[in-house]
Amino acid sequence: MFYFAQVNIGFNPASLLGLVQMIFGLFYFIFAILKLTRIWNRISSTARTFYIIQLLIIPIFIVFSGFILLFQGWRLDPILQLQQLILGSIPIVQK
Repeated sequence: MFYFAQVNIGFNPASLLGLVQMIFGLFYFIFAILKLTRIWNRISSTARTFYIIQLLIIPIFIVFSGFILLFQGWRLDPILQLQQLILGSIPIVQK
């Protein structure tokens, strides 16, 4: 017997927030690469390591949480939707 998870992609605030969060996560990744290429020769090797870790980890979390909101946001509690909104504000706070 197979069990298929219920997926409801409708127009609700959580799904819209998830879509926006995924788009901004991809933009963050692109702009972080551009910033890193401009300052690559001016920073130390330790700073390069931290930039690369930041470049890989943060966009993955943002896009993945946006994916969760897009497909399962209609089932989340409002407090979890607020947490996703706060997580999605990371690219805005990071310069």
